[in-house]
Amino acid sequence: MKKIWTLFLLTGLFLAGCVSISSAPGTPTAPPQFVTSTLPPTKVLVLPSTITPATPNTTGTVTLAVTSAGTSAPDCKVQAVLLEDVTIPDDTQVAAGETFTKTWRFQNSGTCHWSGYTINFLAGDRMGAPDSAPVPDTVTGSTVDVSLELTAPIADGSYSAYFTLKNAEGESINVGTEKTFWLKIIVGNGAISPTSAPAGTSSSGGTSGNISSATAKCDFSGNAGYASQIESLINAERQKNGLPTLTVNSLLTTAAQGHSADMVCNSMLSHSGSDGSYVNTRIAAAGYSASYSEEIIYAGGGSQTAFDWWMSDKLHRDAILSTQSTEMGVGYAYLSSSAYGGYFTVDFASP
Repeated sequence: MKKIWTLFLLTGLFLAGCVSISSAPGTPTAPPQFVTSTLPPTKVLVLPSTITPATPNTTGTVTLAVTSAGTSAPDCKVQAVLLEDVTIPDDTQVAAGETFTKTWRFQNSGTCHWSGYTINFLAGDRMGAPDSAPVPDTVTGSTVDVSLELTAPIADGSYSAYFTLKNAEGESINVGTEKTFWLKIIVGNGAISPTSAPAGTSSSGGTSGNISSATAKCDFSGNAGYASQIESLINAERQKNGLPTLTVNSLLTTAAQGHSADMVCNSMLSHSGSDGSYVNTRIAAAGYSASYSEEIIYAGGGSQTAFDWWMSDKLHRDAILSTQSTEMGVGYAYLSSSAYGGYFTVDFASP
């Protein structure tokens, strides 16, 4: 069975820049290097919520503090912990087009010294992030700050970028219990409501479309049972966590089904539609007036597999258990010749 990712939020802008590495006095400064990060040549791939696989980009500015690492024992254990967001904690509000520096502080909590490690842009809103950037050699037990100089999109909205930590062999390393670490910002007043969105643009600044143009024309099949099971699984999880259940809204279902159809017919897994639309413009085109909206997607498996993966990832789990949503719509489309077979979309919203 083919499996693949999920995602969750917008597209970003690019920023030309450079890489610089600072070292302690007396320590030679290694020349900056970029290691091109490519996704494995397989369809068994997991991404965080709403996201498009990274397109190669080697722009952006990276500033790193350098330590030196020793030699690890052959049977050492690799572990990493994200200690804190030194700058730009989640949902920091920034001005449109503003240049800002995001800094994460990691700890090498394992018994292997880090040498040749990189942070890699995975998906989401790039905001000028490089495709890959070096992490300074870090001995076990030590901490390291990694900073990226980024640029906020010019349109109001909520934006997220997702990154992975990789070793010298290109293998992804969990950060704590998470497969990714991320950046989340709010530009201007945040998510654009359908009534205030600029004409001809989506919340990510792309060209918006309507539900009919986003629904690609191909001979796909739906599965009402899959959609119903996702609805039941989500509401059961919310009840278990003391949250009110979500009402299934037919307009949100129309928008979600339209996006699943668009993805399956175009063999893509992205929160951005083939016409440049995003969740807020798609649900508005379906006739739903939202004060809040959010979307999660998945491709390659059945309903239980999709739900289990969403719950294993913090950002998707947070979307399912959000207190801001009151209604939802679920879409599913399948085509055997499409890249990942079946595609799920869940649109959450509140009037």
